[in-house]
Amino acid sequence: MSKYLLKLYVTGRTPRSERAISNLKRICEEELQGQYEMVIIDVLERPQLAEEEKILATPTLIKQLPPPLRRIIGDLSDTEKVLLGLDILPFGKVKTSKEGEV
Repeated sequence: MSKYLLKLYVTGRTPRSERAISNLKRICEEELQGQYEMVIIDVLERPQLAEEEKILATPTLIKQLPPPLRRIIGDLSDTEKVLLGLDILPFGKVKTSKEGEV
């Protein structure tokens, strides 16, 4: 399993930002089991980084590694949507081939 590099862009310490941070931590702990590096960037403190990444809304999560790069906007409360967006298979679930595939 390759290590995930996740960058979460938030605006200040708002309830929405705090919710996105706690949701991301929970998802990472449950699904990535230590195979991740999480960076939280406050666009109020580091506006140049947000500009470089072309962040238009916060919270925005960017999965930089492994490729391909993915972006998810919102408070990350829909775990399934986040996992799908990050190309992460939920822990304990195994991909099964459809019947008839070779």
